Amino acid sequence: MSWDLQIKQYKSYLQFERSLAGNSVEGYVQDVKKLQQHLELLGSDKGPLEVQDTDIRNLIEYISELGMSVHSQARIISGIKSFYKYLLYEGDIKKDPSELIEGPKLGRKLPDTLNFLEIEELLGAIDLSKPEGQRNRAMLETLYSSGLRVSELTGLKLNNILEDVGFLRVTGKGSKERLVPIGSHALKHINLYVDHFRCHLDIKPGNESYVFLNRRGAKLTRVMIFTIIKNLTLAIGMKKSVSPHTFRHSFATHLIEGGADLRAVQEMLGHESITTTEIYTHLDRDYLKQVIRDFHPRS
Repeated sequence: MSWDLQIKQYKSYLQFERSLAGNSVEGYVQDVKKLQQHLELLGSDKGPLEVQDTDIRNLIEYISELGMSVHSQARIISGIKSFYKYLLYEGDIKKDPSELIEGPKLGRKLPDTLNFLEIEELLGAIDLSKPEGQRNRAMLETLYSSGLRVSELTGLKLNNILEDVGFLRVTGKGSKERLVPIGSHALKHINLYVDHFRCHLDIKPGNESYVFLNRRGAKLTRVMIFTIIKNLTLAIGMKKSVSPHTFRHSFATHLIEGGADLRAVQEMLGHESITTTEIYTHLDRDYLKQVIRDFHPRS
């Protein structure tokens, strides 16, 4: 039986037999769809009745690596467990593949993520009266808007900003390029920085094409980005360990928690594969932009 049909029947069960509210029903359905999307990313044609415990564990490992919070991971596991209890109850399966799956341990070390209010608090702490303030705001808006790695941010060039179509051309690991949507907030702050502050710098030869420069007109280093973020967290008394990668984790987590397709998030993050095999699902650019509009908190 296909995923679509099985999920449709499961949804009816939640609505009419368990009498759950609409939001709760959609939440459970989205949890199951995460498993479906994960299998499709792996190139698997398994249906819901063929799933094994290893398939569910692989999904959990992937969303953990993205930096998803323990609470959100537990929610997805709970939703998948509910689905397979339903299939067992209906007699569609004889063994529940989620039976021995446990939620994440509370003491387990996971990458810190920031919620939207914490992102706003950090951005609001930047002193825009200083020349470097507008640069820092543009950098952090870009990290959160597009989920870039710190090396991708420092290496971003002016001709990589495709403002007319709302994308960045990013050079990632292995010198492989990808196109990533960028939001209007980030573009606005980049333009303010470039037009009103960067233009006044005495740029060192060889650095003319880079977007983000230090006061001496040279390309920013990774260490400098870490330092800027650390100083911001100290200024507002934030206790979390925050780095450039925290913005990348938060970008991915907020999209997935909002209901975005795993395939779209994988594409935007530049993950060639969610296993060691090379599986790369190219999606339509308009679809990626729609994902940002629908699921990113900045939209």
